[in-house]
Amino acid sequence: MKRALAISTGAGLAAAIALALPLHQASAAAVGSATGFAAANGGTTGGNGGTTVRATTGTAIHTALCNRASASTPITIEVEGTINHGNTAKVSGDSCNTAAGVIELKQISNVTIIGVGSGAVFDQLGIHIRDSSNIIIQNVTVRNVKKSGSPTSNGGDAIGMESTVRNVWVDHVTLEASGGESEGFDGLFDMKNDVEYVTLSYSVLRNSGRGGLIGSSETDTGSGNITFHHNKYENIDSRTPLLRGGVAHIYNNHYVSLNESGINSRAGAKARVDNNYFEDSKDVLGTFYTDQAGYWQVSGNIFDNVTWSAPGEDNNPAGPNVTSNTSVSVPYSFSLDNASCVPSVVSLTAGANKGIKTSTGTCSTTSQPSSPPPSSPGPSSPAPSSPAPSSPAPSSPAPSQPTGTNLSIGAGSDGSSKASGTSYGNVRDGNLGTYWSPAGTTGDISIKWGSATTVSRVNIRLASGSGTIGGYQVLNGATGAVLASGSGAGVISFAATSLTKITFKINSASGTPRVTEFETYAS
Repeated sequence: MKRALAISTGAGLAAAIALALPLHQASAAAVGSATGFAAANGGTTGGNGGTTVRATTGTAIHTALCNRASASTPITIEVEGTINHGNTAKVSGDSCNTAAGVIELKQISNVTIIGVGSGAVFDQLGIHIRDSSNIIIQNVTVRNVKKSGSPTSNGGDAIGMESTVRNVWVDHVTLEASGGESEGFDGLFDMKNDVEYVTLSYSVLRNSGRGGLIGSSETDTGSGNITFHHNKYENIDSRTPLLRGGVAHIYNNHYVSLNESGINSRAGAKARVDNNYFEDSKDVLGTFYTDQAGYWQVSGNIFDNVTWSAPGEDNNPAGPNVTSNTSVSVPYSFSLDNASCVPSVVSLTAGANKGIKTSTGTCSTTSQPSSPPPSSPGPSSPAPSSPAPSSPAPSSPAPSQPTGTNLSIGAGSDGSSKASGTSYGNVRDGNLGTYWSPAGTTGDISIKWGSATTVSRVNIRLASGSGTIGGYQVLNGATGAVLASGSGAGVISFAATSLTKITFKINSASGTPRVTEFETYAS
C-alpha cells in the first residue's frame, strides 16, 4: 500500500500528477560514470538500480523522494520543463525532509536528478544538498538564484552543499546568474562544513560575482577532495573556486573574463592545477584577500592575456612567473587534453542540454545522445569516439588530401620566428623539398592575402625527420579567433571563414617542426 504524504497548501494538484506518473522498475542511471574524486570513496552511482520517475514540477521531485520506501532507496528522477517557486512546495514523508522554494536533498542518499527531453531549467530556485551522500545531478540549468530580493532560494547558491556530504557528481550543468552580491546573488557552486568526494565536470558557470567556494570561513577547512574538470568559467568576478583547506584537482578548464581573481587557494588549501586555459583575465591563481596562505602545484597551463597585480600583505598572486609551491597527488587516473585545445573541447562538451559529450583525453570528443532518453532501461554506454561536427573542433588529420585550388600559392606569408636556413615563403611555394621551422620548438606561421578570402580547410605538411607537433591552434590571423585546435599535422577542417590572414600556431612539439607546406582551401 502506498504511504500517505502531506503536501503543503496549493501543491495538491502537482503532487497528484506526480503520483499518477508511472514508476519504472529499471536500472536507470546518469549518462557515463563519475570521474575524479567522485569516483573515489566507493564511487558515486546515484539512483542506479532503483526506480525511475518523471517530474515536471519541483513538487513532483519532492514527492518522488518522499514516496520511496526509505531515505536510501535508489531513485532516478527525470526532470523536464521549468522548475520554479510557483510549482515547488514542501512535501512530508518518512523518507524525505523537503522545503518550499528549494529542491531539498536533505538526509538522503542514492539519488539521480537528470534533465531529459527538451531540457530542465531550475529558474530562480536552487538545489540544496545537506547531510546526504551518493547524489548525481546531470544535464540541468540552474539560473538566477537569489539570497536577497525576491524571490530568494538556497541562500543565493545555484547548487549548495553543506554538513557532512559525501560523493556528489555534478555533470553537464549550466549554472548562471545575472550579477553579483549587490544584485542579490551569491555563489554558483558552494561547499562548506564537511563536504568531500565531489566532482564538477563539463559544466558552464557564468555571469556571476562568485563562482563558488570550498569552506565558508578561514576556520571551515574540513572540506576537500574536490575535482573540477572540463568546465567553462565566464564573466566571473572571483572564486573559481575559493579554497579553504583540503585538496582540489583543477584540470582542463577554460577560464574567460575572470574580472578580479580566479582560483583562490588560502588557509592551507592545496590545488593541483593542470592544463587549464586562462584567457583575458586578472589574477587567475594565488592567495587573495587574506594573509593565510594556500598552495598550488601547476603544470601545462596556458595564460593568454592574463594580468597580475603586485604582491601585498593580503595578496599573493602566483604570476606572472607561475611556479609550484607544493606537490599534490590524487587517488585516481585521468587523461589530460593539451591546454591549447581546451577551449575547443570545452566549447563542444560543457553545459546542459547540448549533448552529453565528453573528452577522450586526446583533444577530441565522444558522441552521446542530445539528451538522455526518458526512463531508459539501463546505464548508457559511451558511443565510439568520433570528431564532433561543430566548430571550432579539435581536429585530426584527415585520411585523404583536399582537392581544389591551394589558395596559399601566390599569397604572402610571415611568422613569429624562423630557424637559420629556413624561410616563411617556403610553406607556400609548392615545393616539398623546402620548409620553415621556428627558432625553437614552438612558433607560428601565417598565410595572408590582400583581400578577404574564404577558407574552410588547411593542410599542414611536415618534412621527413620533423619534430612531432603536440598541440596547435589554427587562428584567424586578423582577430585571433580560434578556428580549430588539436595535435599532429595533416588536413584540418573548420567552419568556412572569410579572412585576410590565417595562422598556424604551434604550442608544443617534440623536436623542431619542419613545415614544408601550409596549404589553404575554400572547401
